Amino acid sequence: MAKHRLGDRLSWGDSVFLYLERDGMPLNVGSVMVLEGKVSLGAFTRFVESKLPLLPRYLQRVVAPPFNLGLPSWEWDPEFDIHRHVREVTLKHGSDTELKTVAGKIFSQVMDRQHPLWDLTLIHGLQGNRTGLLARIHHCLADGIAGVGVMNVIMDASPVVPRLPKKKLELQIPPPHNPLASFIDGLVNSYSNYVERILSAHADVLSIAERIAGQGGTLSSDELSHLLPEITAFTERLHFNVPYRGPQKFAYTEIPLAEVKAIRHARGASVNDVILALVTATIRRYSELHGERVKGRLLRIMVPVNMRGGDGNASELGNRISLVAVTIPLDIRNPRKLLDAVHKRTEFLKRVHAPELVSLTGGLIGMFPTSAQALAGPIASQLPITPFNLVCTNVPGPQVPLYVLGCKLLRWYPYVPVGGEMTVNCAVLSYDGAMYFGFSGDVHAAPDLRRLEALLELSFTELCSAVGIEPPRKKTVRTKAQTVAAPVSAPPATVRVSIPFPAALTSVEPAKKKEPAKEEEIVRAPLSA
Repeated sequence: MAKHRLGDRLSWGDSVFLYLERDGMPLNVGSVMVLEGKVSLGAFTRFVESKLPLLPRYLQRVVAPPFNLGLPSWEWDPEFDIHRHVREVTLKHGSDTELKTVAGKIFSQVMDRQHPLWDLTLIHGLQGNRTGLLARIHHCLADGIAGVGVMNVIMDASPVVPRLPKKKLELQIPPPHNPLASFIDGLVNSYSNYVERILSAHADVLSIAERIAGQGGTLSSDELSHLLPEITAFTERLHFNVPYRGPQKFAYTEIPLAEVKAIRHARGASVNDVILALVTATIRRYSELHGERVKGRLLRIMVPVNMRGGDGNASELGNRISLVAVTIPLDIRNPRKLLDAVHKRTEFLKRVHAPELVSLTGGLIGMFPTSAQALAGPIASQLPITPFNLVCTNVPGPQVPLYVLGCKLLRWYPYVPVGGEMTVNCAVLSYDGAMYFGFSGDVHAAPDLRRLEALLELSFTELCSAVGIEPPRKKTVRTKAQTVAAPVSAPPATVRVSIPFPAALTSVEPAKKKEPAKEEEIVRAPLSA
């Protein structure tokens, strides 16, 4: 086991996710996975326990310093119990709709800060001889990139079932440090961290200025006059940009990665450009269904950018991301023109080094006293401020199958938290030839969240046709028990929504507002077990 060092503390960026979290508004990253076959809780618990020596941070809890003077520290949990972190629930009917409902319930819960901030939940009873697996990890511990890296450590690349230890893993948990020593160390660490951020910010300013000056000739006056006003404009609220109340809903769908790459090459764009274009078209349709006019409106999407660099280790825990606001006209109906508009804006942001500038700004904000940050965080998360309409995060995952106790991972739907006035967000993860979309939303702000699944599939089919790519046909995936329809390559000919779509979608009758539907009772075991 790694040696516990006094002063092993969270970074300012990691601590922000602790400060912003409040009761009823968890800030975790996670995913819902579907495994082929059945996995027992006992074997899975021993399997996860055998991996813990590779993930020492999973044995540590977050401890705040007295009066929040200094950054929180990582300390070994003296009462660590694997059964507190590996649980199970059982579906009543086993449908995918029930799986989404259970996921929404679990994602709505705040984790206990007295113990390590992660958990894994097996979901039994899924039709087609399948098992669900829901993973949560607090955002202070990992961003999306690191979260996928952790799951790569936990899962195997081989279908061969590993030998599990027969005896319970003996964990040597060091005793907690002396409170006074920890307090003094926190003050010293906080001061040195403050000085380090000042020096780093000064170096970053000079570096960014040099790069922008060196590329000044590549920025045309037309770009500056047209795109800068978009970037600096206030965010216009959409119908779901209202204060978060909770609980949450979760929805998901998937599209084939091969067609996404074909679209990318056909238009000279990036995979991320294609994703942003699809999400924009989906939100446009969703907004129109709620009676909103989109002409002349802008959609502002917060896009996390990986700052680890080419040699960065994806399994490195902590947050190594910056945030970039991509502002896209919401009224571009031509799919090709929309994709070109997205590409033009993302390239502009790259040339002005927007990720580095945002990261620098965040570092400067982090110079405020930690006690003030901890006090202001829960308040800030409830202010009526909408800096973005939604978050869209895209994480590259492994393109080879992964296994858990010999059971193949069939589907991998990512989750990103919602909060503030961003009550509908989207996470995207590529895995084994498919791109998986996870939509998270507040049940009051978006009771019809699952409409986004069909709307995204429709937008994808439309974009394929617009660039001359034949939309993929429905395929099936054979499990050990039966053949299960796979939506990965199945954009439907008839959209799976409860309202009709006109052929051209030029005018859409607004959907009447409905109260959140009552979810059926679907679990036999309590989620808080």
